[in-house]
Amino acid sequence: MEQDSNDQMMVRREKQERWREQGQAYPNDFRRDALAGDLLARYGDMDGAALEQEPISARLAGRLMSRRVMGKASFADLQDQGGRIQLFLGKDHLGEAAYGLFRELDLGDIIGVEGEIFRTRAGELSLRVTSLRLLSKALRPLPEKWHGLSDPEIRFRQRYVDLIVTEAARRTFRIRAQTVAALRQGLSQRGFFEAETPMMQPIPGGATARPFITHHHALDMTLYLRIAPELYLKRLVVGGFEQVFEINRNFRNEGISTRHNPEFTMLEWYEAYADFHRAMDLTETLIRSAAQAALGTEAITYQGLDIDLGRPFLRLTVEEAVRAHNPELAQADLRDPHCLAEQLARLGVGCHPGWGWGKRLIEIFEKTVEGKLQQPTFITHYPLEVSPLARRNNDDPEVTDRFELMIAGREIANGFSELNDPDDQAARFRAQVAAKEAGDEEAMFFDADYIRALEYGMPPTAGVGMGIDRLVMLLADQASIREVILFPHLRPEQA
Repeated sequence: MEQDSNDQMMVRREKQERWREQGQAYPNDFRRDALAGDLLARYGDMDGAALEQEPISARLAGRLMSRRVMGKASFADLQDQGGRIQLFLGKDHLGEAAYGLFRELDLGDIIGVEGEIFRTRAGELSLRVTSLRLLSKALRPLPEKWHGLSDPEIRFRQRYVDLIVTEAARRTFRIRAQTVAALRQGLSQRGFFEAETPMMQPIPGGATARPFITHHHALDMTLYLRIAPELYLKRLVVGGFEQVFEINRNFRNEGISTRHNPEFTMLEWYEAYADFHRAMDLTETLIRSAAQAALGTEAITYQGLDIDLGRPFLRLTVEEAVRAHNPELAQADLRDPHCLAEQLARLGVGCHPGWGWGKRLIEIFEKTVEGKLQQPTFITHYPLEVSPLARRNNDDPEVTDRFELMIAGREIANGFSELNDPDDQAARFRAQVAAKEAGDEEAMFFDADYIRALEYGMPPTAGVGMGIDRLVMLLADQASIREVILFPHLRPEQA
């Protein structure tokens, strides 16, 4: 197979050299005036007689995806960013030289054509080509027509080829673009200010994760690729941008899985004078709007599971959810470290002696509950121990005004009423530093400047972080995060 590919490349290079000798290689003076998809949408319902009566001319450019050579008349398919359209090429319309050029073309070549729209006897809308030019020679052959790219490793590594030959891949990234646009529009229309915060930070904050580390030579200082924009966005709330958001790239030096990529996209927004209940309402609204924009419906199917985004999302506390799926635990057991340790042992989960009841409860939740939450569910009131940036609950200071949105067994969004008490925040940072010194590589640093910002006064605020990649996985019905990232991280290619 590899030898066949090499032989084809040699033949294609020979053709290219002939074009170079004629001074016609890689021209850049052809200008199209239409896209295939637009022509199909605009004229798809017109009958052949109407098209012949009022001829419609068009100039198209794109990739040659198939061709059927039949003596003096042939058919081909041209693909551009708008879709595919059939070409009809006849020697009588093109002339001897241009028709000879067509017969020399290879699949994958990029061409420019001009002609008139008509409908074939079979009823297919087509372009009757009167002018043809080769714009860029494809020196490598495309994957075999009926097999395409079946190896995921090759698809992700050579995404450019995957996008050429796989309509499903192109559809996924159109869904992604429409989803991001809908989220941005939804926040902008509500008065939110879009900001850009540093990607290289002297102190990584806003999440518990292991950062990537780099060095700035001119300043002779260590910098970290951001793990979250949270602390910078909240500085903006202090500064008076009371509704602010960022669609951002984050970097976490952690494992790779079907749900995790070291580089990923988040949407984070913060709203002053709001609480986590209002944040949940807005999260629900934005996800519905994104589904409508990308798919035209709020009823979706994910990996065979029907999910209704149109119905009100269920809301349960962490403790309610754990009790529902662990009926052997009594209400009093949920904050008893000894009982929780015994439950973790029954589940085969190790229990670190330094964990309090909050961390132990969350470990049980992740083991027994999270994967079973298929329909949209807000899990609320997370323990203080695992929520270092969230505000304590007024009625129960051992938990926080925090939620996570679960859909199809995975976290889609995380939000809370923000902690705006500088003394409380400083104490929690100190606890994180102690955990880091004890060996927790994901614990937070102490950010003195952020404490200083809070000391100027931050209004009561609610904030949300939403995983764009996971939301797109849901809407595009993709099981792996690599399917929704154009160029996911991979091990180096072997020579």
